[in-house]
Amino acid sequence: MTEARRGHLAMLAFSALVAGSFSLGSMAAPHIAPEALNAVRFSLAAVLMFALVMATGGISPGAYKAPWRYFVLALFFGAYFVLMFEGLKTGAPVSMAAVFTLTPVMAAGFGWLLLRQVLTPRMALALTIGASGALWVIFRADLDALLAFNLGRGELIFFVGCIGHAIYTPLVAKLNRGERAAVFTLGTLVAGAILLCLVGLPAILRTEWTSLPGIVWIAIAYTAIFASAATFLLLQYASLRIPSAKVMAYTYLTPSWVILWEVALGRPLPPALILIGVVLTIVALGLLLKDDSQVRGRVVSEG
Repeated sequence: MTEARRGHLAMLAFSALVAGSFSLGSMAAPHIAPEALNAVRFSLAAVLMFALVMATGGISPGAYKAPWRYFVLALFFGAYFVLMFEGLKTGAPVSMAAVFTLTPVMAAGFGWLLLRQVLTPRMALALTIGASGALWVIFRADLDALLAFNLGRGELIFFVGCIGHAIYTPLVAKLNRGERAAVFTLGTLVAGAILLCLVGLPAILRTEWTSLPGIVWIAIAYTAIFASAATFLLLQYASLRIPSAKVMAYTYLTPSWVILWEVALGRPLPPALILIGVVLTIVALGLLLKDDSQVRGRVVSEG
């Protein structure tokens, strides 16, 4: 199997795991401040990743050089997660997942700025189709709302967070200096835990941890293990093998995965008209994945 195919498989798993954050996060968000929740989940994820790193070869001396890199990455990804949970207080999981699918367009722009990764015509078409499908879902198939650009508060907050996610993806390739994906992920998680504990200290102290409902602890455990440690590792692994726009293209599957999560949790399917937008995002993914041989730009190999 080629390195590029491994990167694609990693992102397929990434999209499925990320989707669970939206459904479980929407249930936990009303009960805890997003800074407190994410401080705990980053800390737990860092502990888990440290154990994995030490069990698979340890930390090479070079990983300690330029630690500022991990804090830069953590700043953008930490902001994404905090704003995601803030947005989930009022935004519906499926529409929030649709907002997430706008990140490939932004990642393509930042990929060009930071790495000079170039879009082919097919990729540009795919991103346009995907963005159109995302907007159709975000505005709940309401053409009047779309034309008025009447965006919900939760979706707007999360969109700002998605900008951070889009910047993070090409930054991984730019700032990596040959570290293993697991080691680089560990550095980012530790930096994120430090930043979130500092910024979120007031919220952490205010939280009545013993009185939190079970869904909060379920969400913390899921997001720490699957939506932090695992997805950080998968995202960084893929970012070193395929271009940023293609890495983020897998976010187009997120609304479909979220719908499956919602059904599994006993919630109804969204209206049929909204599903049209979901289909468009899947079409966009297919177009992007057919374009592998035409991609130009810098793709960094893992050392």
